[in-house]
Amino acid sequence: MPTIKLGDYLTTRADHDLHHTPYSHLAEYELADFLTDWDDLHHQALAHLPHRIHPTAQIHRTAIIGDDVIIGPRVQVWEFSTVRAGSVLCADVSIGFNCEVTKAFIGHGSVLGHRIGVNRTLVGADVHLSAGVTVAAISMWSPDMRRPERDIILRTPEGLYRCGTPQFGALIGDRVQTGNNISLGPGIAVGRYCRIASGVTVAARAIPAHHTVSAPHTADVHVRRQRP
Repeated sequence: MPTIKLGDYLTTRADHDLHHTPYSHLAEYELADFLTDWDDLHHQALAHLPHRIHPTAQIHRTAIIGDDVIIGPRVQVWEFSTVRAGSVLCADVSIGFNCEVTKAFIGHGSVLGHRIGVNRTLVGADVHLSAGVTVAAISMWSPDMRRPERDIILRTPEGLYRCGTPQFGALIGDRVQTGNNISLGPGIAVGRYCRIASGVTVAARAIPAHHTVSAPHTADVHVRRQRP
């Protein structure tokens, strides 16, 4: 089976309390192994943190933050957003208006615009997701989507990659930028510095770094290498 190493997509920075938790070794993991161990690693991180929500974080009074969420320095969570289910917001992350972040790792300095929903997703550093981006984590082909059973599989140049779980949205590399009204997943790996144009719907594949994804017509998706 092909491999997907998180370090080929994500950069983890040791500039706040996560340096002393398993999340500081995120780049060393293979994707399927991390997804299997994620819950245990998060519990270990919670046990080592001096404060689950950093004192410098700014959280709007209308935002909802789960009891097991980790929030780093200078994070901003804006109106009517929800962050839950063991999510991690690294330093300098901004979560815009009316977003839903569920079981997600959001890397240093990344920005989620407004009305964004991400689920079971790993986001690298300095990523910018514009309005209306949705990341799905469950295959619609599961007999009962409330109790998903169908393993998430994505296509890579080396063959099919099995994520080992029926719930996985996306692996989004450092400095990826998107337009608006985009649907990703379940099961997509987006390489560093990629651009995803507005209106794209794409799932179950790996996109190499430094590529642009666009959909000039509803049924057509084009992936092309960016010019140097």
